[in-house]
Amino acid sequence: MNSVNNTPALTPSLPAGITDDSVSMIGRQAIVNERREVFGYELFDRSTASNAHTAASDAAMLFNALSYAGNEALVGRKLVFINCTHESLRGGHLELIHPDKVILEIPTLGEEASAAEIAAAIPLFEGLRQRGFRLAFDQNLLRRAYVNWLPMASFIKLDMLTFPLENAQALVKFARTHTTAQIVAEKVETQAQFEHMHELGVKLFQGFWFATPDLVHTRTVRPSQAIILQLINLVRNQSSTAEIEDLLKKDPTLSFNLLRFINSSGFGLSCEITSFRHAVMILGLKKLFRWAALLMTTSRTGGSAPAVGQTAVVRGRLMELLASELLPAEEADNAFVVGVFSLLDTILGIPMDQALNSIALPQPVVDALLHRTGVYAPFLDLVLACESGDEEAFARNSDALHLSNHQVNWAHLQALAWADTLSD
Repeated sequence: MNSVNNTPALTPSLPAGITDDSVSMIGRQAIVNERREVFGYELFDRSTASNAHTAASDAAMLFNALSYAGNEALVGRKLVFINCTHESLRGGHLELIHPDKVILEIPTLGEEASAAEIAAAIPLFEGLRQRGFRLAFDQNLLRRAYVNWLPMASFIKLDMLTFPLENAQALVKFARTHTTAQIVAEKVETQAQFEHMHELGVKLFQGFWFATPDLVHTRTVRPSQAIILQLINLVRNQSSTAEIEDLLKKDPTLSFNLLRFINSSGFGLSCEITSFRHAVMILGLKKLFRWAALLMTTSRTGGSAPAVGQTAVVRGRLMELLASELLPAEEADNAFVVGVFSLLDTILGIPMDQALNSIALPQPVVDALLHRTGVYAPFLDLVLACESGDEEAFARNSDALHLSNHQVNWAHLQALAWADTLSD
């Protein structure tokens, strides 16, 4: 077996005053070119006992692993291939990632998928491509049912264990005739497989014959919810860069996470940012708010992710999705805030009015949270009905917003899947 050079599993050191909060295990396998030089890495979540792929292993890996994990030891400046679920492609994590550095691996739908279900995914793919993301698909993309997906592909991965070697030429020829995608021969386990695919002009390879997956142990450290709340308060008040910089200087865990995130390969900067002021200016207030809000909902208490944080982010995402059906984009963003902060009293352990006194929010958001009035109140009532299973309240509130059962239930499923990507 030949192998590329892999750096050893590294656990990056932490700044003074910061202790370990948790250790994550990220599996990675090199994708190499025909000269066996590393082209990129496919990452896998190996923190769970089952090692099974879930929604938490894709967008969460981008936000958590690449933000906190000392990713220079993990992937250097190479491309990152991340397996995605269709639900996680709608997640807020992708708003914080530079698309030039990340390839989204998207599964085709099951054999029972209808033509309508396959067609319904196209606008999502088009939106991702417009934002600059490149998409990778498995060889099922070459089936007749997925003809309209073909223009979306930047990479097509051919699994060498799923077809006889003599069929490879037809697959490669079809892919080249109908797409401009680069072909990756994956699960290459023998020299014969490599040589045959190379003779067919395939340039990218992945598999045990080149490199077995290795583990990189990464430390994560998260600030307290109280300090994150202070940051959110400053952002919502549109405070000066100097004020935000002052808070970052006072809390090593917060500044540590921000600098790691903005210097991650996923963020895509060509030079390292070491100044808090520069980091805030590069990120901008809108992205800084989104980053802090997601950080708060995934922060740990007593060594385990609080269930209340998971519930809060489900509420936020569901409200955002429902509001986007009826309200302008800016108001949908505020709906997200209402949902996330609807459990702020529980998160902080103080009454809601006191909690809201500690953070600057638009008045309509406050009205919904404190008084259940205003434009966002009906959405919050509907979200709570979904959560409680109160069918009468569900029917009443969905009717009031002129939303069908299908619209609400589908949005709820999407919100649950998206929230799952925030847990690791």
